Amino acid sequence: MVNEGVKENEEEELAAVLTSPLSLDGDSANEYRAPNLLQRIFSLLKNVRPGSDLTRFSLPAIFNIPKSQLQCYGESVYCVNDDILSRCANGGTPLERLASVIGWSISMYRPLMFGVAPYNPILGETHYASRGNLNVLLEQVSHHPPVSALHATNEKDNIEMIWCQYAIPKFQGTSIETRVLGKRELRLLNKGESYVMNSPNLVIKFLPVPDVEWLGNVTIQCRESGLEAHLCYKGNSFLGRKGNYRSVRGKIVSSPEMKTLYEINGRWDRSVTIEDISNGKSTVIYNAKDVISSLKTPIVKEPKELWASESAVIWSKVNEGILSKSWDKANDAKTAIEEKERELARSRMLKGETWVPKHFVLSGSKETGELVWEVEPKNIKLTTAPIVVPL
Repeated sequence: MVNEGVKENEEEELAAVLTSPLSLDGDSANEYRAPNLLQRIFSLLKNVRPGSDLTRFSLPAIFNIPKSQLQCYGESVYCVNDDILSRCANGGTPLERLASVIGWSISMYRPLMFGVAPYNPILGETHYASRGNLNVLLEQVSHHPPVSALHATNEKDNIEMIWCQYAIPKFQGTSIETRVLGKRELRLLNKGESYVMNSPNLVIKFLPVPDVEWLGNVTIQCRESGLEAHLCYKGNSFLGRKGNYRSVRGKIVSSPEMKTLYEINGRWDRSVTIEDISNGKSTVIYNAKDVISSLKTPIVKEPKELWASESAVIWSKVNEGILSKSWDKANDAKTAIEEKERELARSRMLKGETWVPKHFVLSGSKETGELVWEVEPKNIKLTTAPIVVPL
């Protein structure tokens, strides 16, 4: 068993190229602008067929934003302007805490740009960043199938997050629908509460109007309090009508009787409210403009502590090529990374070696006929990362 997918090199000076996070306007950085849209659409349609499994599909750099999917996962947790997590931990009642958890869960979804995507992480790739007291570590713990693991801690508010995510994309003729699977768990240790939730699906539509949408049902459940939230993310109709565009609706119920206590309504790119059905009182639990607009770009605070496996290090030359629109340079750098990944995989297969993640324990089990992946972090505590988000 090995974990040599990305080797550390303490003697080599590591360089990281970071860009601003996905924000409310759907752009990833002021310094980056996506290339010609029609050119990218035709290229995509030419290279896929209906029903194709896109898990192993590799895009040329012209289709990429200058960051890894692992970074995008992490940024959705730590790149915010409002410390919603502290409100989750310090809410006075279970209902107040659940309302804050709902707002926090909504903050993880950002408008995305059509026709471009982050890089697929390589095996063993990591991303380690901090914002204030929140430390977030991610690792790509499996490549085929692609499974990402997240562990986050905040010792001040006594919060822990454990997140396992894997996506299954399918081409559906006029769209690509990606099922985002895996369990997200938020633990409020001072309250003895654990909130388990899933993710909506990511749908890339080609016709009649090109767009990227978050669609589907999300359940947030707290067994300790007996409360749960049911959310439905909606989007445009097939004809492009925007009546439900980026809307999120749902309810808070108490189990086991499933009695509805609050109704949830709003748009995840604007604001979301909950209404107490007993008295009609409405409260804003999420405001996108306050939380995910004008986000600050992470910086490398401790260059000597960077790992060679860090996303911003691995993809630095590809990032540079994309930002300068030097597509040959970007493609060559990306191809070199992917070829090295394949070479290491062939080497492990010939030696009969099995990859072992460095920071997580990965396990899989079959439930209802489908393989379900779970992760557990190897280290309980996380210290301040070399990459930080300025407050």
